Amino acid sequence: MTTEDKEKVIRPWIDPQERVTVRFLDEQGVSAQVTDCNDALVTLSIETRVPYMNQHTSIPLSQVELSEDLSHYTRDPDRPLARRRLMLVVHENRPPIIY
Repeated sequence: MTTEDKEKVIRPWIDPQERVTVRFLDEQGVSAQVTDCNDALVTLSIETRVPYMNQHTSIPLSQVELSEDLSHYTRDPDRPLARRRLMLVVHENRPPIIY
C-alpha cells in the first residue's frame, strides 16, 4: 500500500469524536485521535495514563501499516454504529512521554 493510499484511508478518521487504535512494538492497544494526515505523516494525539493529558506525535506513513480493530466500536452518537475502527500498526517503539 502506498503512502497516498494510506492517507485516503486515514483521512475520514480525522474527527475529534472518533478514536483509533495504535499498536507499537513495545505497547499495544493504545487509544489515539488522528489530528492530521498528509502524504508523508500522520499526526496523533495519544492517550496517556494521566487523564486529560495527551501525547502529540507525528509518525511517517512509511512506518505505519493499516488494519482494523474489531474489539472496539466508533464513538460518535450521531453516526451509525460501526463495530470496528482503524488500527495503526507502527514499526517502532512508542515515543517517550514527557510530562
